[in-house]
Amino acid sequence: MEETSLEAKSFPTVRETKCHDDMEEMARTVDNGGRQRVTDRWPKEVRVGVMRVGMQLRSWAGLMLSPAVIGQTAFDMLVTEETIQGIGTFSTFGYAGFLFLSGVKLDPSMVTRVSKRALYIGLLAIIPPLVVTVMILQNFSKNDEEKSISFFLAPSYIMSSFPVVNCLLGELKIINSELGKIAQSSAIVSDFLSLFVFVTANLMKKAPREALDDLIIIFVFVGFVFMVVRPALKSVVKSTPEGKPIDYLYLAIVVLLFMSSIGMSVWYMRFRFLGAYILGLAIPHGPPMGSLVVEKLESMITHLFLPLLFTTSGMRVEKLFVVLSNHTLILNAHTTAIALTVKFAACLLPPLYTNIPLKDASSLALIMCSLGTVELTGFVFLSDIKVIDADMYALMFYVILNVSSIVPMLVKVLYDPSRKYAGYQKRNLIDLKPHSDLPVVACIHVPDDVSAVIHLLDVAYPSRENHVVVNVLHLIKLRGQSTPVFISHDKERTTTFGDQYSCSFENILLSFGRFERVNWGAVSVNTFTSVSSPDFMQEDICSLAFDKSASLIILPFHRRWYLDGGVEQENKFIRSINSRVLEKSPCSVGILLDRGNKMGRVHDQSSEPQYNVAVIFIGGSDDREALTFAKRMAQNPKVNLTVVHLLPREIEEKEDWGTVVDTVILRDMETDGYINYIEKEVVGGSETATMLHSMINKFNLIIVGRRANLKSPQTSGLNEWSEFPELGALGDLLASKDYSARCSVLIVQQQHTTQSSTQ
Repeated sequence: MEETSLEAKSFPTVRETKCHDDMEEMARTVDNGGRQRVTDRWPKEVRVGVMRVGMQLRSWAGLMLSPAVIGQTAFDMLVTEETIQGIGTFSTFGYAGFLFLSGVKLDPSMVTRVSKRALYIGLLAIIPPLVVTVMILQNFSKNDEEKSISFFLAPSYIMSSFPVVNCLLGELKIINSELGKIAQSSAIVSDFLSLFVFVTANLMKKAPREALDDLIIIFVFVGFVFMVVRPALKSVVKSTPEGKPIDYLYLAIVVLLFMSSIGMSVWYMRFRFLGAYILGLAIPHGPPMGSLVVEKLESMITHLFLPLLFTTSGMRVEKLFVVLSNHTLILNAHTTAIALTVKFAACLLPPLYTNIPLKDASSLALIMCSLGTVELTGFVFLSDIKVIDADMYALMFYVILNVSSIVPMLVKVLYDPSRKYAGYQKRNLIDLKPHSDLPVVACIHVPDDVSAVIHLLDVAYPSRENHVVVNVLHLIKLRGQSTPVFISHDKERTTTFGDQYSCSFENILLSFGRFERVNWGAVSVNTFTSVSSPDFMQEDICSLAFDKSASLIILPFHRRWYLDGGVEQENKFIRSINSRVLEKSPCSVGILLDRGNKMGRVHDQSSEPQYNVAVIFIGGSDDREALTFAKRMAQNPKVNLTVVHLLPREIEEKEDWGTVVDTVILRDMETDGYINYIEKEVVGGSETATMLHSMINKFNLIIVGRRANLKSPQTSGLNEWSEFPELGALGDLLASKDYSARCSVLIVQQQHTTQSSTQ
């Protein structure tokens, strides 16, 4: 796409949260080729996608219990008046809770910080269809009663709700894609505009005196919430020690305010939902306040109360087939179709004007036309207050359920966020020109990753002739908010890194700043922060690598060790992120397995080499990439590089282009006086494992190629006992608990291009 725009860059800065929280276990499967594929449980941040699917399934299930399917007599026997009232109360509470949590996750100040493109899309998603809808309904309605009903329905036809769009993006797993960020920013604008239109339409239907009273009530409530409640809660957040949770007393107060906003519907009906949403917007989003509210209430709302709303929405349908038998039904059916068409066309224009490809622009327009929980509940409410009849409700029920099913399928067909990475441009180490810049993306999850990455880059010997550009990406788990945030700190040097997150981003910034100053003229450092769900972090990693034309992405391994060699902890989400990056990366990737060997002795003033590096070479593009990176280290006078070429004892009489390339690159190793070149013959993977075990204590760092899906006599049998298939046979062996030495390991995968590299 042209004009890459990460809308979230303009959002308020945030501070790091604790990234080593206990995360949910992830189920995984391994395909026949040995590559790990992740099929994980949905974490809290993306349950919205599951909730959207749940809306469809439960609504259809409710339809199976409706009078339209089982008949009115059976329905009356199954559902009593008392049951309806009880279920209705719980479902109303569920929807109010859904809106409340949607408001908690949303930062209302974002609406003032969106880009012009997102602003135009958000406005065009509402204004043109609203004008067309009102004109049609007013000009073609036959009587005043029809006009009155149409006036009520007009806002419902043109709504673009942020919660609905966010649910769809979560279902499609494209929240962190460029299109997803534009859609979220646009939906924020359209959501607030829809809210304004909805309130205005309701006030215009009333007598002037009654409308004025309602307006005063709304202003008083909004003023109280944002001028009293929000400042009070912000002061609580500021008074809470950094890294400490909010006192549960304040959570109880927030819940009490939420229940009070629902109770206000006794005096003002609209506060049943409007009040909950506005109150949610006033709660400081993110940690520590917003994340605690979401953590404690989301499961109950999403899995207990809200499903009742979806089920009862289907049970309200009285006719299985809708026959357009009267003028009102025909008029509104045509209006719905025209409104969606106009909305799609209006949302298509800004992306096309900014040179976004037609498929991507169409996907964005479809996302803005999506319908879901908010629209469905709106028509349930209109049915309850007898504004629309059973036929009209059945019509809109089928429209919403079908649109919510069709739109995701169309977007999946049209939009593939990884498509932009699949190019012919070579972004790897072996194809870099001599003395050209080495652009690197270094991913940091926790402060412990910093020293390992810095020492690795230091060993790689940056110099004025071999300049290194380090793009540091600090990855933070999204908590208590729905919109991912991407921040470029080089563009926001004057800003502080927020008050919402705990931990030590400042230390990360200082550490890399010190590394840049020590290597002045040889290293340039750019710092970025991504706050998003772990399920979508790979999009930010790959997008940054693509935008910065990086040749190498450095990823921390998901397992950490104590200094004595014991395993400290494992983070399954980091493992899944690494696997996804390996699959779609636009450049080469290195997974750094740090065992506490800090490599600090490289700067000793002794004339003897102080740091021993080994490369295990079997053959193939990944091994050649690993060897190329090691050759940069060999230029460091404090580094002693050893290349161990593993040969099968029985050499096959087969020679292809890959073997020729291997021979050429190894010939340089044999003639280089600064590199120790060793050839070892092995028989099978067991002998290779024994050889590695004997040499692991002699080196500070071992570099191997990933060699995924490549079979060779030197590694035969190793894949059968593989614990981490994403590391390849040798990488998995060196990451084993059995290898307790403090030798660190770097597993390298060369870039996968559409011009398939020779293995």
